Amino acid sequence: MIEIRLIPEKEFQRIREATIDKYTRLALLSDMCSANALATVKRAGSGHLGSSFSSLDVVTYLYHFEMNIAQLGVDHPDRDFYFSSKGHDVPGHYAVLHSLGLLSEERFQRLRRLDGTHGHPDVSIAGIEANSGSLGMGISKAKGMALAKKMSGAKGRVIVMTGDGELQEGQIWESLQTAAYQKVNNLIAIVDFNKIQTDKSVKDIIDLGDLAKKFEVFGWHGQTCDGHDFADMEKAFTRLKQVTDRPKVLIADTIKGKGVSFMEGPRALKDGNGLYPWHSGAPDDDTFEAGYSEIVNRINARLKELDLAPLQTRVMATREKNRVTLKATAEKVVSAYGEALVKMGARRKDIVVLDADLSADCGLRPFEKAYPDRFIENGIAEQDMVSTAGGLALQGFLPIVNSFGAFLASRSNEQIYNKATEKTKIIYACHYAGLIPAGPGKSHQSLRDISLFGALPNCTIIEPCNGMETEQALQWCVDQAEQNCMLRLVISPSPRAIVLPDDYRFSFGRGAVVNDGQDAILFAYGPVMMNEALTAAEILKDRDISLKVVNLPWLNEVNLSWLEEICEDCKFLFALDNHSGYGGLGDLLLNGLMSSPILKGKRLVKFAVDDFPACGTPKEVLAYHRLDGPSLVKRIIGAMD
Repeated sequence: MIEIRLIPEKEFQRIREATIDKYTRLALLSDMCSANALATVKRAGSGHLGSSFSSLDVVTYLYHFEMNIAQLGVDHPDRDFYFSSKGHDVPGHYAVLHSLGLLSEERFQRLRRLDGTHGHPDVSIAGIEANSGSLGMGISKAKGMALAKKMSGAKGRVIVMTGDGELQEGQIWESLQTAAYQKVNNLIAIVDFNKIQTDKSVKDIIDLGDLAKKFEVFGWHGQTCDGHDFADMEKAFTRLKQVTDRPKVLIADTIKGKGVSFMEGPRALKDGNGLYPWHSGAPDDDTFEAGYSEIVNRINARLKELDLAPLQTRVMATREKNRVTLKATAEKVVSAYGEALVKMGARRKDIVVLDADLSADCGLRPFEKAYPDRFIENGIAEQDMVSTAGGLALQGFLPIVNSFGAFLASRSNEQIYNKATEKTKIIYACHYAGLIPAGPGKSHQSLRDISLFGALPNCTIIEPCNGMETEQALQWCVDQAEQNCMLRLVISPSPRAIVLPDDYRFSFGRGAVVNDGQDAILFAYGPVMMNEALTAAEILKDRDISLKVVNLPWLNEVNLSWLEEICEDCKFLFALDNHSGYGGLGDLLLNGLMSSPILKGKRLVKFAVDDFPACGTPKEVLAYHRLDGPSLVKRIIGAMD
């Protein structure tokens, strides 16, 4: 196991108090924050490095030189507000807060851990002004903060950071119009213009053109600067202060992955054959040590030139493996989905696949390469994507729409409803479904999508539990479904292979028994909750309780005769949802029980996420919500007593 080291706050204090040039000081502080951000992402096993590094010089400049937060404190009404709308760069933001003593070392080093710091900004952490991570909302939210300052008579500016890819979201341009019309002059937007979005160049997705001119056309004052040159930043902010009659925007020309040579955009794109590999995820041990050493060596070389002592670091209080080693049998339903898409595309020339800048995460690369003329990259614009799909469907094509469930189901819900009223057929693939992985935090955990799609009278919702069922589910949606479909797909690998019966056939409204039992029945679906259900069955078996585990992938349709047959001999019934307790599988089964005279008198207990989802490792978060195998055992025994 490698040693992960942290630069403590006292080292930052030493540099702040040193008699050195202010720009040199800022460069040292920024590099030190970069090293700490890299260390926390490595320890967490996940996080966003590329965008953290591109914006860190700007964020360091703001907190250590430009804004008054360090002087006034994070609760003073006259403080300057800063938050990142894109949110992916939060490891760097946390590092800056820690550098000023505003975030404790104990919490800082617990990135993406329960009771630590969230994978995207969350106001539960002192110094974080707004929740973000779901893109496009930030300027609107910042405008509200700025107007509130005016209404309350509070001083201070509101500064919000956006990504350049984020500018593809339509809400951004709505906010620009109203902010200019309302002359919100205490509002500054900063664009982290690093020219790379998830893993492709922005210009290869949607070329943004001359951003400064675009903002000016919308009534903003536009300014540009080198986002890695502190002197240029100072000049830019001096000019911005002279503009008092309108909102301002600073286009900061940056490099994604700045400060680690092999992560920097131009080189990384070349090494990755046009794909940027450092947007998200933690580096392996060798790569981490190479990047960390590069940053620390650069810092120590500068300190030596200044006749200052080298950095003093310490090993983090706890050290963890980068990732849990998965069993050889583990599988990703997203990979199976991507392979199945290619097969469907070969048979059905009417299939068109749409993406929202998540091609790699959603397993779409094979289809994108095989059928580029039937692959539409919409960028970060879910509403536009769904309406485009609607137009394709009206003209006889079969659109398959892909994005993370948290964004697709909710952000474009009105558009989805509108298309449903046209009674065409669209397949919606909601990736990153459910509670796990929980590291990115509540902005990415999709726990409302079943209820949102379930309100449509002509939409079938399915969550497959393994690769085989995923292929069968997609085939059913493409070839047999007469109406809209929503596929829920978990993005992370299953801890175990979910084995279905040899004679299992994907049949409308029916599931399958994957573990036989007589004392109670636990209905579940998907790889995450099926694993926990089977774990519970294994523990209960040792306690002489026989638990029947049933996989039911149909989340808003159930065959009543099949349900009666499955439940006939059991009094105690349980439903395990990878979703809110409202509108999921539990409610579906309750409706079935109430409509069947055979099932009257049965008792059903629902297990679901009852609050906003926690952030942490899968093990931590499942236990926190009492949805892991051991917790389910306690709840089942308690209900049966």
